[in-house]
Amino acid sequence: MTTTPSGGARGTVLVVNSGSSSVKYQLVDPVTGEAVASGLVERIGEARGAVKHVAHGETTRRETPVPDHAEALRVVLGLFDEIGPDLSTSHVVAVGHRVVQGGSRFDGPVLVDDAVEAAIEELSPLAPLHNPPNLTGIRVAKALLPDVPHVAVFDTAFFRTLPDAAATYAIDTAVAEEHQVRRYGAHGTSHQYVSQQVAEVLGRPLEELHQIVLHLGNGASASAVRGGVAVETSMGLTPLEGLVMGTRSGDIDPAVVFHLHRNAGMSVDEIDDLLNRRSGLKGLAGENDFRALHQLVDQGDERALLALDVYLHRLRKYVGAYHAVLGRLDALTFTAGVGENDDLVRARLVEGLDAMGIEVHPERNAGRKGEPTVISPEGARVTVLVVPTNEELAIARQSLDVIGA
Repeated sequence: MTTTPSGGARGTVLVVNSGSSSVKYQLVDPVTGEAVASGLVERIGEARGAVKHVAHGETTRRETPVPDHAEALRVVLGLFDEIGPDLSTSHVVAVGHRVVQGGSRFDGPVLVDDAVEAAIEELSPLAPLHNPPNLTGIRVAKALLPDVPHVAVFDTAFFRTLPDAAATYAIDTAVAEEHQVRRYGAHGTSHQYVSQQVAEVLGRPLEELHQIVLHLGNGASASAVRGGVAVETSMGLTPLEGLVMGTRSGDIDPAVVFHLHRNAGMSVDEIDDLLNRRSGLKGLAGENDFRALHQLVDQGDERALLALDVYLHRLRKYVGAYHAVLGRLDALTFTAGVGENDDLVRARLVEGLDAMGIEVHPERNAGRKGEPTVISPEGARVTVLVVPTNEELAIARQSLDVIGA
């Protein structure tokens, strides 16, 4: 193992994101930011699993049964052995694991031990779709790679700084405390990374910037970041709250749940499925892929037109609200799949926000953005940017910090 000039460990980090039916991975050099290799194992537990491995500039695709996460990670390690790069000579100094829910216990990345595993399991009721597969990935990876430290990086950690006024739901305090009901947020790794990148792009100290970050993908969230510290975010107890998303409703009157249960005879599980998987753009327009949605809009499809209007209306509400929370706004940044690639959404969002100093330059905004780009006009009061997120790199660097410490 080599070391950096600062004394920390120098090498690569294998980043693992274990989902309910997939394992996404990337071998990262956290110093240079290079993705040495990456891949995805999908359809775990189905008859035919799908495997993609990218290394040496080439992509390998295969279909093979992947009965469980243990086999998925064995497949991943087998691909590194067969195709490369060879992990034994890649100086892997840590395995970094994405974990969605850290609750009130974790305000940063931690070295995984038995107590951390137990805590992640105990927090599973707060993220039942995410924490169990995250934990499975950790346990399997530790068994297959026992000689390397494993680090858990939590989506919620960046938002542990939310003021009590922003984190507290107005329900009975005893009930909230007993059942850990508060606003935790999500996508924190992305919001933290992007807000730090904005300071670098603008050449200004992070501590002096008031920012809004819009992480717009199939899942979508907004954050207000003052001086590098998160003071508001749109997701809450779970990733369901907030913006209109690909298949999630976002903000909704809680009484809708009671109404559907009492009058439609829907069970809690059915309503859960409705709000998480059959709502948002999918529920409104039948499509949650923005490319297909724009095609429908161009054809004059009324449902698609309404869906896009609802999506943008909710976004503008959050931008206005967060501007008020921050007191002033220096930078508004788009990131993630939609934010980085959909210039129409970016342009439509800022319509009518010029009174707040928020506008985009048509030519600067045009097209997809693969690198940090300022898209506001010269001299604009608020700098509007597109900054590609890189959660894998963020996880790798946080993992390196932990083992270096």
